[in-house]
Amino acid sequence: MAGLDLPAKAIREQVASAMHLVVQLTRMRDGSRRITHISEITGMEGTTVTLQDIFIFKAHGLDEEGRVLGSIRPTGLRPKFAERFAEYGLVLPAQLFEEEA
Repeated sequence: MAGLDLPAKAIREQVASAMHLVVQLTRMRDGSRRITHISEITGMEGTTVTLQDIFIFKAHGLDEEGRVLGSIRPTGLRPKFAERFAEYGLVLPAQLFEEEA
């Protein structure tokens, strides 16, 4: 597609239709990198690509050496792509996405 002058909206629509997940890494205050969000691309609203968080990193504090403590937790939302996975024989357990109390 080199040399084409596509409008930003068309590019966003192509990206939104081609991708299913976004995995976000963040540098923590201790210098380490952690996965902080796993989000599903749900489509477009006007010119905005919409996301739905499936898993989020929850920090619990620091250890004795100043490293960030925490874990990645489900948000309670089951992604739409789970149905498509099941069509191909990959069944994701419902408990994987259940929010912990």
